[in-house]
Amino acid sequence: MKTFGIALVSLLFSVGSALAADDTHALAWWEDTAIWVSLGFLVVIGLLAYLGVHKTVGKALDERAQKIADELDAARRMREEAQELLAQYQRRQREAEDEAQGIIDQAKKDAARMGQEMRDKISDQIARRAKAAEEKIARAEAQAVAEVRGQTADLAVDTAREIIKTRVDQGAQSALIEKAIDELRTKLH
Repeated sequence: MKTFGIALVSLLFSVGSALAADDTHALAWWEDTAIWVSLGFLVVIGLLAYLGVHKTVGKALDERAQKIADELDAARRMREEAQELLAQYQRRQREAEDEAQGIIDQAKKDAARMGQEMRDKISDQIARRAKAAEEKIARAEAQAVAEVRGQTADLAVDTAREIIKTRVDQGAQSALIEKAIDELRTKLH
């Protein structure tokens, strides 16, 4: 109705201006095109108002505004969900990085521990081999000493026999040699 009022006021201004027009061309009011255009405009506006076009247009604009508001709300919700997902993925990424760092740290500790164990095993093995070598050397040394003693005893016996042969007669010589040999063998072995 408000639109109809505006149209009516417009028509009245048109009619008033037509009546106040210059008298030199005095036309009758029905010949003035401004009046007929204004009247046609008022009829169209009245018809549109009567049919409720202004309500339909207002309703369509309200629906459109509501649809836009709903889309904005949906976009806002989607943005919030996206931000939440982003935060969730960032947390997961940090957790994965922390877990990877933990694995790396544990691997370093394990490598250091295994390195120390290997060094300890190698040290123990070297010590055992050194001890075995020392024992082998000691046995070889004892065997060499025994062989040298045996050879020295045999040499001493042979030398004593030769000396006695040259200095003592045959009968006394045999008895002395046998006695010396027996004593020497008991002392050396």
